[in-house]
Amino acid sequence: MLSSDEAAAAVICGVGAALPATVVSNAELCTRLDTTDEWIRSRTGIAQRHIAGTDPSTADLAVQAAQQALAGSASSAVGAVVVATTTPDQCCPAVAPTVASRLGLSGVPAFDLAAGCTGFLYGLATAVGFIAARTADAVLVIGADRLSMLPDRADRTTVPLFGDGAGAMVLRRGQAWEDGALGPVVLGSDGTHADLIRARRPGALQMQGAEVFRHAVDRMSSASAQAVAAAGWRVEDVDRLVPHQANARITAFLARQLAIPDEQQLHNIDLVGNTGAASIPLLVAQAAADGRLKAGHRVLLTAFGAGLTWGATTVTWPDLTTP
Repeated sequence: MLSSDEAAAAVICGVGAALPATVVSNAELCTRLDTTDEWIRSRTGIAQRHIAGTDPSTADLAVQAAQQALAGSASSAVGAVVVATTTPDQCCPAVAPTVASRLGLSGVPAFDLAAGCTGFLYGLATAVGFIAARTADAVLVIGADRLSMLPDRADRTTVPLFGDGAGAMVLRRGQAWEDGALGPVVLGSDGTHADLIRARRPGALQMQGAEVFRHAVDRMSSASAQAVAAAGWRVEDVDRLVPHQANARITAFLARQLAIPDEQQLHNIDLVGNTGAASIPLLVAQAAADGRLKAGHRVLLTAFGAGLTWGATTVTWPDLTTP
């Protein structure tokens, strides 16, 4: 435990991911949409996506990812559960209390957080606050979305973009010098552009692609520069860029703006599409499992989403194989 005069940091100690079993390829989409595999790949970088339909639910995906994160965390002190989602299973009640109960965490505070595709970073900032305030010794943050339910099924410009999934992290109380300690979290929003990405109901997504592209690159670039500076780093210190997987062209422009080489960028958009709030934790969990993300890597996380919302933070990746 920390003494009362030491500043508490939120330290990553476990990660997890979950994807629905059903995979929908571009070729399959082309049988019902006026599009081609080449058109989808060239504009988005996506080759396939995982689709949940009505089963598994958002709660199911969240539980699966959380179970994996908890199993790897060696932490039994989780005192709060935050679920970042745009697609809860119902308007009321929230997903998080159900998820917490299914995980055996009944009694702890549990709530949903809606900040579009930036939701997971907002969730991390919430965990930092809970730990700093000594409200919880460890916090489970989950990003879970079924964004495939939002587009009009006949819209060839938006249907190919979205997939379903979940990712999770457990963060414990620790010290700022530890590997795994989150750096300052930079967040922002601009509701004057709320109409750029809007879904009044499932099947009615509206998105102004060109303007979203411009704002995404500008906002993530600015937030990333602020987060890197706040951490006492330079951009050239970054070993791995983990951007929200919205569109391969957006991430390519972002990396160019930040002058981060291709080989230092992590991505999975080709295999899962845009999974919303699940995007960053899902990518991190996969990259940690397959070796693309290693202990000691200095990592920059950044996202942009509906709202408009955006954010960024940094972390030196911990050795999660060590109990």
